[in-house]
Amino acid sequence: MHTRLADKIIDKITPAQQLYHRLVLVVGPPGSGKTSALSEVASRRQCRYVNLNLELSRRLLDLTERQRTLQLPQIMADIMGGTDNEITLLDNTEILFEVGLKQDPLRLLQSMARNRMVVAAWNGRVEEKFLLYAQPGHPEYRRYPARDLLIVSSENPAPEHLATLQ
Repeated sequence: MHTRLADKIIDKITPAQQLYHRLVLVVGPPGSGKTSALSEVASRRQCRYVNLNLELSRRLLDLTERQRTLQLPQIMADIMGGTDNEITLLDNTEILFEVGLKQDPLRLLQSMARNRMVVAAWNGRVEEKFLLYAQPGHPEYRRYPARDLLIVSSENPAPEHLATLQ
């Protein structure tokens, strides 16, 4: 199944490069094959694969809470590095939802994807034209309109109510 998902991700990379935010979100619940698919894309396209939870937590470890909040966008940019033509695959992005970091995860990913191509795993779902993370009432819960987002669903079959959903 991860080969099919990897193919769907690769198919979205070229159209995404023409967008204002060059971001593809690979959306699905934990264990749905996102990591395997991203690893396969990295291998096939010679892309940079980043375990964001691991890399970001290492760099934030010695900072105060305030420093983490203020420096997070620059630290992410440093982790991603690269040039406009490179593709960065971000896996394990759950750290971005940590309440103490005081970040808007989607906005942060979009800002990273302004000057480079980013494919990011998103542990959540698309429901009734909204991109969701966590459950209502959970401190990390997020709900975003899914319009203008390029989404690849790891769920089979993929919901068909969004033009940008594959």
